[in-house]
Amino acid sequence: MKVASLPPLRVTQETRAAVEELLRDGESLSAFVEEAVRLNVERRQVQREFLARGLAAGEEARRTGDYATPEEVMSKLRAMRKAHASRVKGK
Repeated sequence: MKVASLPPLRVTQETRAAVEELLRDGESLSAFVEEAVRLNVERRQVQREFLARGLAAGEEARRTGDYATPEEVMSKLRAMRKAHASRVKGK
């Protein structure tokens, strides 16, 4: 796998000290920064996909006139929360 470099990053002494204080045993500053960048990329990709799904759902609702009532939405959310709580409890 080819690797590439990111541009140098300038931070305050306080920020660098805070990062260094949080490094795990054997973890380098470079590894910390790489992980932070990777996690932020993943988070933004998830946000972009979420937004795209929401916009598509809105378009579909306008096209078909098929909208969910607030009660239907809340009922589905409660069911999702209950199912999640059951899964977490079962672990």
